[in-house]
Amino acid sequence: MTRHSNYRRVKIHRSYTVEEIARLMNVHKNTVRNWVKQGLQTIDRQKPILILGSTLSCFLQDRRQRGRKRCAPGEIYCVKCRAPVQPAGDMADYRPINATSGTLMGICPMCEIIIYRRVNGARLDECLGKLQVTIPRDQLHIGDS
Repeated sequence: MTRHSNYRRVKIHRSYTVEEIARLMNVHKNTVRNWVKQGLQTIDRQKPILILGSTLSCFLQDRRQRGRKRCAPGEIYCVKCRAPVQPAGDMADYRPINATSGTLMGICPMCEIIIYRRVNGARLDECLGKLQVTIPRDQLHIGDS
């Protein structure tokens, strides 16, 4: 089971019952009933409860967007804390992956794990904010020495 239900599995021109949605999204029927209480609109108030596919798709997309947290310049997302944070000491390392992109690495000040943020090398200055970034110089390979 995934944390977020995939809204792309919903056929928008079809109506679904609570049980069909539960099977389609691989969640319990009570989860779908909670979605109705949280604002998922039904076709009418009669049983069986019917929900339009287009309404369900929009509801799931909105739920996913509400949970997203964008990183501001100088922030890296911590998976354990589930929030964007400033790395400890405002310090990070940049590790190039290829010619165009790399990874910013820092330490979360709350849970003290290593946090990562993938960045475009050309747009690195936009992501830094007031971070002090160390960029390792090219290391020699054994064959070059």
